[in-house]
Amino acid sequence: MPELHTPHAGDTGAADTDVVALLMRQHGDIRNLFDEVEATNSEARQDAFHRLVRLLAVHETAEEEVVHPFVRRKVPGGQDVVEARLAEEKSAKETLAALDDLDTDDPKFMPQLLALRADVQEHARAEERYEFTLIRRSTDTAALAALAKAVKAAEAMAPTRPHPGVESATANLAAGPLSALIDRTRDAIRKATSSG
Repeated sequence: MPELHTPHAGDTGAADTDVVALLMRQHGDIRNLFDEVEATNSEARQDAFHRLVRLLAVHETAEEEVVHPFVRRKVPGGQDVVEARLAEEKSAKETLAALDDLDTDDPKFMPQLLALRADVQEHARAEERYEFTLIRRSTDTAALAALAKAVKAAEAMAPTRPHPGVESATANLAAGPLSALIDRTRDAIRKATSSG
């Protein structure tokens, strides 16, 4: 089974001006966080898992609000490509939400994490093969840069936890700010109660 494609460390400048490079770098970051969660335990595992949850939520929200609408509008056959990616995302979000309810030391945690990792890697490969390739073929450098800027803006407003059932740009825009507020509040409460 092929690994996710990871941009080279020197590609961070390209990621600032190219949406595909930015998303590919995030795929590598997600893979690295899965590695970290698997390799650690106890408090370190909990911390790594929370960073993974946030990155997955941010990455998918940015795609749902920016990338998928672009593919629907600008890519021939884009609607079908996006619908397949949204189905994968919904399934992964449901698994991730269930995992987030478990303690990282729970015996059920690691098998579910490994199942999530397999789903996320399969989804990432499909994005890279179908969606990202079509984006590159369907646009120019200026549009790639504009999409990268929009993805970064969406990331800044994205919820910190996944919300299954919110897989459309319209629903994310409607639920995003409220969900983000609720999520930040929940994170603040967890941080306050775990540090005492």
